[in-house]
Amino acid sequence: MDKGRVEFLRKCVDTISPSGFEEEISRIWRAEADKFSDRTWADVNGNAYAVINEGGSPRIMLAGHMDEIGLMITYIDDKGFLSFAPIGGWDPQVLPGQRVRIRGKKGVTIGVVGRKPIHLLEAEERKKVVKFDGLWIDIGAKDKKDAEKHISIGDPAVLDYEFTPLLNDLAAARAFDDRVGAFVVLEAARLASKMNPKAAIYAVGTVQEEIGLRGAHTSAFGIDPQVGIAVDVGFATDTPGMGTEKKKVGDIAMGKGPMIARGPNINPKLFDLLVSTAKKEKIPYQVEGAPRGTGTDANAIQLTRAGVATGLISIPNRYMHSPCEVVHLGDLENIAKLIAHTVASIDDKTDFIPS
Repeated sequence: MDKGRVEFLRKCVDTISPSGFEEEISRIWRAEADKFSDRTWADVNGNAYAVINEGGSPRIMLAGHMDEIGLMITYIDDKGFLSFAPIGGWDPQVLPGQRVRIRGKKGVTIGVVGRKPIHLLEAEERKKVVKFDGLWIDIGAKDKKDAEKHISIGDPAVLDYEFTPLLNDLAAARAFDDRVGAFVVLEAARLASKMNPKAAIYAVGTVQEEIGLRGAHTSAFGIDPQVGIAVDVGFATDTPGMGTEKKKVGDIAMGKGPMIARGPNINPKLFDLLVSTAKKEKIPYQVEGAPRGTGTDANAIQLTRAGVATGLISIPNRYMHSPCEVVHLGDLENIAKLIAHTVASIDDKTDFIPS
């Protein structure tokens, strides 16, 4: 991946934007889209849009959610310590001892997640999974009044991790789920804009996926697409301890290309088109079995209005919903390329009725 694309990706994943607080990433995403799209805009829920070949047919929606899991400040005690609640699905075991970045009234405040030291835990306590009400955030405040100069109830927070390149084209970051999806759909639209597409291509950075696919529901209703492709992260199973998980989610490896989902959430003809395009363009791919409605924006898009021919492409991801998610940068490039070539081949004659 060239340096400019990596820097844009870095800016995306380092931004503090948990579910319901996506304003900053929306501005960054739309500013990048302004460089090549017909127009960009945001809606009342915060979804970000960029359209290519507006007025073309059919309408194709590409969706990647911009939000991430996070924390919300819910209480400030008399000594200035902060209580918090999860935004999205957390494993609370990763939180003790972490640094956090709180987006407050005076900008970003750094804090640390505190817990009673292990030396002072009873034997039975040590065996139990930590609960949120047994944790707090310490920002170094003298008291409640001091804390309230910087923090308000409802402020969002994320763990203090940044984009970090690893060996062999891998990278680690806090918010790859699913900032990389929002990145990829924009890259796919950028590539497709140079391919003389017949379709109108709507790239959407959706909001609030982590708390119920909310942005995909409203944005898909507004666009009323005939075709939709969601991009999210999926479980890589190439790490220690994941051998038995292959029976559940498949044999998925980093750097081996897009995960193309197949199942009832997926239009079979669109699946076939994605696979045939991958073969034609010599793009490596992996098939993911999805035997029910997926927990992704593809679910919401498929069931919009009278139904949408929907596909799901996932990015292999290690350590999902942790502060050190890992993806392969080559996979991102291949997914953008696959989507761009696929949508560029679709016109009004393309039939997606299962037969």
